[in-house]
Amino acid sequence: MQKFIAVYFIFINVAAFVVFSFDKYRSRIGASRISEKELHTFSLLGGFLGASLSMALFRHKVSKPSFLIKHILIMFVWIGSVVYYFTEINPLNFLGVS
Repeated sequence: MQKFIAVYFIFINVAAFVVFSFDKYRSRIGASRISEKELHTFSLLGGFLGASLSMALFRHKVSKPSFLIKHILIMFVWIGSVVYYFTEINPLNFLGVS
């Protein structure tokens, strides 16, 4: 199962990177764009690292505060979920109650 999860995250992050990069390319040539909802969907599905890399490399969507806020919130949700999963923080255990 862990191997499947690792392959999934590699795939979704590569896909997010490609989609965000393609959207930047489309913006440069004046063609129709990929909707922000679809871009956020890739991040929500786990591709936030690939999306962030594309945003940083190509300066894509970095000057749009509403997009950045949503993207950062998605990142915090994912990071929090991963930390929670791997540390299994339980309120009762965290307080030392058995």
